[in-house]
Amino acid sequence: MNREVEQALQTTLQNWNSMALAEHEDSEAAANAFESSFYRFIDAVREWASSLEPQPETIEAFMDLPMVQEITELLPVPLYLNFETEAELIVQKKFRIEDEKYD
Repeated sequence: MNREVEQALQTTLQNWNSMALAEHEDSEAAANAFESSFYRFIDAVREWASSLEPQPETIEAFMDLPMVQEITELLPVPLYLNFETEAELIVQKKFRIEDEKYD
């Protein structure tokens, strides 16, 4: 797996677990840390994907890439759906506006 993507994924998964275990008073900070790390992870995936030759032209082709398969095996189910949504944007070469990111 690409080093930058792997590091960003590990941080995201750690923050996901921290968010799940956070006490009520810490839950907002944990959620913010998770959200921030998730989008850093997506940015790392986007950067890696932009270097691929040839570029995957469909979401199916992208999701079938060996590294993407490794990623999806590690993602908890709720994160898989968010990842798949972001993967569609990556394939379409579209960017999410800050305000449109998950709240």
